[in-house]
Amino acid sequence: VQLQASGGGLVQPGGSLRLSCVASGFTLDYYAIGWFRQAPGKEREGVSFLRGGDGTIFYADSVKGRYTISSDNAVNTVYLQMNSLKPEDTAIYYCAAKHGSPYLPALGNFNMDFWGKGTQVTVSS
Repeated sequence: VQLQASGGGLVQPGGSLRLSCVASGFTLDYYAIGWFRQAPGKEREGVSFLRGGDGTIFYADSVKGRYTISSDNAVNTVYLQMNSLKPEDTAIYYCAAKHGSPYLPALGNFNMDFWGKGTQVTVSS
């Protein structure tokens, strides 16, 4: 099983980026996918989660209204559309998977089943 995150880059404040997380070796229908981020000197935090089986979504307060998570199960991919980006959104972004239909607000660093490598997002003028 594997997760591959991509789509990071350098963007000016107020700009947008779309991250992709391609899953291989398993079907999104039976997993929850989460996007996490880790800024320099800070702990990794969860920003958004999507439950593949029923489409339930959760956002952290810090990104609510600016980020949108979605999935295309036909291509086994979860997206994170990030709008109105701020310098404090600068971080390495990771996607991770949890089998089943977990309670999304309870997901965190300690209880995901597996992780992909990160993609760097830098918001700077």
